[in-house]
Amino acid sequence: MFKRLSHKQWSYIAPLLPELPKRKDGRGRPWRDSREVLEGILWVLNTGAQWSALPKEYPPYQTCHRRFQQWREAGVMKMLLTALTQDLERSHCVQLHECYIDGSFSAAKKGAPPLAKPSGARVPK
Repeated sequence: MFKRLSHKQWSYIAPLLPELPKRKDGRGRPWRDSREVLEGILWVLNTGAQWSALPKEYPPYQTCHRRFQQWREAGVMKMLLTALTQDLERSHCVQLHECYIDGSFSAAKKGAPPLAKPSGARVPK
């Protein structure tokens, strides 16, 4: 089950988020709260689900995906994930020097070079 951000975690990373832009004329739809959007993003990243499968308790998936793209391109996501990881390490939930990445789930790309040369009988002319 996905665990939401604690108030302590949020207070730690909130200053890292860019300020939401405001139009000078006051028109347009107001921006969704950054905490709600971040929790929606973290839900998708944690579950591996498609953006369109985001539960209704979060902002619309289009909003979360758009903000994720903006934050990723601006380097905000890297700062946020680093801050959250450091918080987990400080609270002794995770020790980064013992972590590893398992790539056994990744599929081979189509058209990748074969591991061994095919026999002469199977080579196209």
